[in-house]
Amino acid sequence: MSTRKNTVYNMAYRLFSILLPLVTAPWLSRAVGTEGVGLYGYAWAISYTFCLVGLLGLENYGPRAIARSKDDPSQLNRTFSGIWRMQLLVAGLTLLVWCGYVAFIAGAEKQISFHLTLMSVSCLVNVDWCLMGLDQFKPIALRNTAVKLIAAAAVFIFVRQPEDLWIYAFVWSLSTFIGCVSCFLTLRGQVRFVPVSWREALRHLRPCALLSISVIAVSVYRQMDKVMIGALSDMHQTGLYENAEKIILCLAGFISAVGTVMLPKISHMTAQGRMDEVKRHIDASMDLVMCMVCALGFGLASIAPEFAPLFYGEAFTGSGWLMIPLAATLLTIGFANVIRTQWVLPQQRDNIFIKSVLTGAAVNVVFNALLIPRFGAMGAAAATVAAELSVPVVQFILLRKELPYGRYIRYTLTYSVIGLAMVLAVRLAALLPLGSWLGLAVQVAAGGLVYTILCLGWWKLSGNRHILAVLGKATKDGK
Repeated sequence: MSTRKNTVYNMAYRLFSILLPLVTAPWLSRAVGTEGVGLYGYAWAISYTFCLVGLLGLENYGPRAIARSKDDPSQLNRTFSGIWRMQLLVAGLTLLVWCGYVAFIAGAEKQISFHLTLMSVSCLVNVDWCLMGLDQFKPIALRNTAVKLIAAAAVFIFVRQPEDLWIYAFVWSLSTFIGCVSCFLTLRGQVRFVPVSWREALRHLRPCALLSISVIAVSVYRQMDKVMIGALSDMHQTGLYENAEKIILCLAGFISAVGTVMLPKISHMTAQGRMDEVKRHIDASMDLVMCMVCALGFGLASIAPEFAPLFYGEAFTGSGWLMIPLAATLLTIGFANVIRTQWVLPQQRDNIFIKSVLTGAAVNVVFNALLIPRFGAMGAAAATVAAELSVPVVQFILLRKELPYGRYIRYTLTYSVIGLAMVLAVRLAALLPLGSWLGLAVQVAAGGLVYTILCLGWWKLSGNRHILAVLGKATKDGK
């Protein structure tokens, strides 16, 4: 399947994984209030961290290992079998620890945590990493989308009051499990399990464990925020942060989709020694990604004060102000994602990945501890901005002699200037005496129009070969 189609399917998969809970968020927010949303966010963050441990970095290691062996069916089967056997061991042990946590450690979140248990169970049969390595993004997207649509319908039907919060947790936990099982069944006929020794299976443990350090570190500064807000502030602040972050995660899904699709492709090219071609791909990806993230980041920041109370309810007005600093993280996430998935990971230079995210995690924990007690959720937002900025900075320090960072930064600055012009257009549109949703729609339209016109003008003026080539191909395909 072509890279373009894989990108579309993977974007759909990641979009629906995040968008459907976002679609139900206004309903949930009004049904359970800020404290209910905060309690769920607190329990889910802990559950998600357990899942990351159970999968042990397979989202990054698995596609790379499968992509490198897919040209040899025999080696492919052995690679899959070894990785999956190792996965069963680690995920099984993690599930036992999770059950112990729910039974003996969990506090106010015990009931919600219990109904999230299927998330840990799903780690036993989550083989998305294999499908991604085989460039099979379509079944992941279609099956998970169908399951999550049913889950969203169940939320609207059954969740109506604060006492129904456990139903919300169970519905999304169950949908995760069913999605993983359905994707597992898709592998029939593409790979088969062959007997491998524990010694061979555990050879994958060390590289997976190294990558899991980085994945868990990412969780520290993307999920532990809610845990630390709950511990150092209160569930009301946690609820505000939870709903602000949902929007950011939804938009970040577009960014990670590009990286996930490119990882197996670039890994295959790297294995063949086509490094000049890899650098051209990175240059084009950086141009496209920074165009996209600046539109998303500056656009969200400009409409956040009006959007949050309209979408979540007046009780969540504070979420809108949290979105403004958090929107800045989309730029750093996009920049770091291109370098990580197209240069660092394909070359198996996992130490660079680990150093960058460990730095981000450390920055986040320190800033959270200093800022949350005084500023609540806004302190956590500031800590997240600092953490996300530190990741590409560390990458730059370690890779500045290998990649043309000056050109990448020019892309970022150019689209940031265009983004600021869009913000100005949106805020001027906000002065019009229009109704709430109509006014917001006019703001979005004004901002989108200004960003598009300025980008088209810049691409034409600069002779941008990357995006003009994409537009040209799209025009020909349309004919």
